[in-house]
Amino acid sequence: MRRRATSLAVEAWLPVVLVTTWWFASATSTSIYFPPLRTILERFQDLWLFERVPTDVAFSLTNLGLGLGSGLVAALAAGVMFGLMPRVHTAMAPLFEFMRATPIVALLPLIVAMLGLGVTSKVVIIALGAFWPTFLNTVDGIRAVDPLVRDVARTYRLTPVTLATRVMLPNAAPQIMVGVRTSVSVAVVIMVGSELFGSSEGIGYFILQSQRSYAIADMWAGLILLGLLGYALNLLSAGVERLVLSWHEGRRTGSTTVAATGA
Repeated sequence: MRRRATSLAVEAWLPVVLVTTWWFASATSTSIYFPPLRTILERFQDLWLFERVPTDVAFSLTNLGLGLGSGLVAALAAGVMFGLMPRVHTAMAPLFEFMRATPIVALLPLIVAMLGLGVTSKVVIIALGAFWPTFLNTVDGIRAVDPLVRDVARTYRLTPVTLATRVMLPNAAPQIMVGVRTSVSVAVVIMVGSELFGSSEGIGYFILQSQRSYAIADMWAGLILLGLLGYALNLLSAGVERLVLSWHEGRRTGSTTVAATGA
């Protein structure tokens, strides 16, 4: 309990200092662009607790969930396939690097032209953005598995599905989870970007409309909401990572204990 309290204190001190400084530094502000934090929080309470949650927040999170989920599933499937076929991956590496280096948001006009301004285009662009970090980390994680493990699997004549799900994925899981957490962050950024282009709902659309109408306090309230959502999603992904890698942490702790005992 004391260790957890110490950890929370270490994490919380900087945000507390920054918010306190912002509160007092902006208390007498008369700038239209930097209203007092008290005004911003009042607008945050009016807008996001809970007037616009069923509309803008629900719209954004639905698109994020669909796009992120489909992107991660595709990335894992493709990553395992190309990780188990190194020659094919090497042959297609230039294409992968070209596509990875292309800014995803730059493809938004093309995707909108093909799929329209509806939800589908937003889900697709989020899925594309979420795909690459997990895909690349999955391929690297699969290829980094000890060759001895592959040889043992061949000796036992494991089927490709069993090899992928019972041997390769568990060994590559730590690196895959790094890609997943990166994909979550990228997906949130692209979610907002997709709502700035041809949208009539969503948190990004609300922020843009607030800026255009000079409702600056509303704009700041939307930005704070995005920061809180991003932080919450990061905590969620960290929790999933700990759950998925619990066996890995246990094995590493056990190895450390054995080494210490032997010493």
